[in-house]
Formats: sequence, structure tokens, C-alpha cells
Amino acid sequence: MEAAVTSEKKPFDFADVLTRMATERASDVHLSPGFPPAIRVRGKIVPLTEYGRLSAQDTRDTVYSLLNDDQRKRFESNKQLDLAYAVPGVSRFRVNCFFQRGSISAAFRRIPHEIPKLEELGLPPVLGEFTSKPRGFVLVTGPTGSGKSTSLAAMIDIINRERDEHILTIEDPIEFLHQHKRCIVNQREIGADADDFSLALKAALREDPDVILVGEMRDIETMSTALTAAETGHLVFATLHTQSTAQTVDRIIDVFPSEQQKQVRMQLSIALQGIVTQQLLPTADGAGRVVGCEILIPTPAVRNLIREGKTHQIYSAIQTSGSLGMQTMDAHLAQLVRMGRITQDLAERRASVPEELKRLLGPVPGTAVRGTQQAVSPEQPVGAGVTYTG
Repeated sequence: MEAAVTSEKKPFDFADVLTRMATERASDVHLSPGFPPAIRVRGKIVPLTEYGRLSAQDTRDTVYSLLNDDQRKRFESNKQLDLAYAVPGVSRFRVNCFFQRGSISAAFRRIPHEIPKLEELGLPPVLGEFTSKPRGFVLVTGPTGSGKSTSLAAMIDIINRERDEHILTIEDPIEFLHQHKRCIVNQREIGADADDFSLALKAALREDPDVILVGEMRDIETMSTALTAAETGHLVFATLHTQSTAQTVDRIIDVFPSEQQKQVRMQLSIALQGIVTQQLLPTADGAGRVVGCEILIPTPAVRNLIREGKTHQIYSAIQTSGSLGMQTMDAHLAQLVRMGRITQDLAERRASVPEELKRLLGPVPGTAVRGTQQAVSPEQPVGAGVTYTG
């Protein structure tokens, strides 16, 4: 992208850029030397050309102004750092700063002050049912920027409002701030409160939690401990960067050595309570983004597929179980097209199985679905351009 820069350069004021981000309802800010500060609005990068191109000193000064001494040491050692940053009266931000070509760049993701409700996000009611489980493993997956953190925050907030328990979150960094409502909520941040996810999760088992949120499962130790926690009476929420429910199951199994995989399949088949895979999609009118999601509920048949290593059959199991609240990504994309929320071209590019999407849409967009899957009724809200994070 070649940004046209105005001849009269406005002095770079980072606080002004963040305020502009909030007023424009942008989801992200990007600072990179040689390019104007840029915001992401409705999924597209918009350069703020009135500031001119940033210098390496501009980005360095801005990033270092956010860091304390410990963060600065970790940043210079690891060449990248995640942190949370708040501007009173404006917003909270998840920040990733990193070195590139010898200089410093940064990306800021806006975190809404208020934790949204599931219905405001356009997520199916079945996600609320996951929060009523006394124990087990619930996974929210999708690529970076697909709204995983926001969906998890909404589910944790339901528990916080409706149950009398202890919630413990392990995050890098802490994004949404949960107040004590009916629950005690303790939030631990990697780097500030714990060295890594694995150690924090092992310690969590000695901290009497009922509900545990693991911001990311990055290694075999974290996955193993999360499974054990779910098996031993805790309700565990976690994320993975997978793009389908079947791929999620495979990712967990494949992390372990081959001699352990049979046992892990058994553990997962027992502990799993649900998988939600989601992606954010620009709306047809360009006014916002809407969530598309695939939902897996572990029926006895699904648990058996996991136990026997037949994950390639999970998609078919979801297709035939719409009445139970399951839906494939393709079925949801087809519905969004029929409702006029997204374009058919976008749906075809984002489909898991393009041939299935075409079958669901039929020869003419807007016609009734041909098939057995009826997971989401046309009247159900699907999302209205809510700003997601994560």
C-alpha cells in the first residue's frame, strides 16, 4: 500500500491517534517507520496521512513510553512483547510491539470497556449453555483477530453474573477486566504475575478455582494440564488458532507423542463440552463486521469419533445435528448470504467446503436451504458490526 502524504505534516501525537481510533470505532492502530500511523476500520487499513510518515525515532519513543523497566528488558531480550495499555476516558488496548528491520513497530487492538453480551455479538444461544457446565473443556478457536477473546469474555461474564464460584484467568496480556460480581475473579498476566502459561496453570490447580480461562495453549505441558484440570472437576475455557472444529481436535491430539495419543483421545472424548470456531467477516454494506461460527457439541456419537480417531467424520456429524445446536461454518456462511449480511463472493472465499456452500445456497441466492441442517433460525440475530478483539 502506497500512502499519499499531505504536504503539511501534522505533529505526531499518539494520544490524538488513539482518540481518533475510538471516535472512528476502529479496531486497531498500527505504527510502523516509513508509513503514517494507520487505523483499521471495518477490516480495512486507513492511513492517517495528515501526520506524515513516522520516523524510527517516532515509533521507538512511543513504544518505550509505554514500558516499565521490566517490560523494557523483556522487550529488548525477546525482540517482541505483549502488554495491556489503558488511556483513561478512551479505551484499553492490547499491544504487541516488535522489532523489524532494525526498528520498532507496534500494533494496538482496542478492547471495549463494557463486556458485550453473547446476543450483542450475534453468537448462538448454545454458547450460553456451555457456561452452565459444571466441569469440562470448552474451546474457542479461529485465526488471529477472529474475536476469540471477546467471545470468551462474554461467556466468563455470564458465569460471573449467574454462579457463586471462583474464576481464575491466565492471559497474555489481560484484556477485558472482570469485576467481582457473584464470583471471585482473579486474573493473572504472563510476565507480570506468572512466568508462563504452563506454570501458571499448574499453580491454578492449587488455588481452588471452579472455572479456569487459559488465554492460549502454546505447548504440550499447557494442553496436558488443561485436560487434567477439565477431567478433575474444573470448567476450563481455552483458545487455539485452528480454523475448524475437526482441526481443533487433531491439533490437540497431534501435539502429543504417538504413544500417548490413544490416551489423549480418550481424555478429550470424555472432557470435551464444546468447540466454537469463528471468523470475522466484513458486512456486505461495508458498515461493520459479523461473526461466522462453526459449533461442535460432543454427543455420544461425536465422542466416539474422537475416541476412535475418526475426526474426518466430524464435519458430517455436525451437518446432520443441526437440531441439537450444531452448525458447520458453511451453513452459517450460507445463512449470512441469504440474510444479506455478507456477499456470496466472500462466503465462497471463506468456506470450509466450497461445494457444500454452493449446495446450501442453491442456484439462486435467497432461496431456501436444501438439506437437513437448521442450526440457526433466520430470526436469530447474527451480529451487527460489533468491534471484536482477539
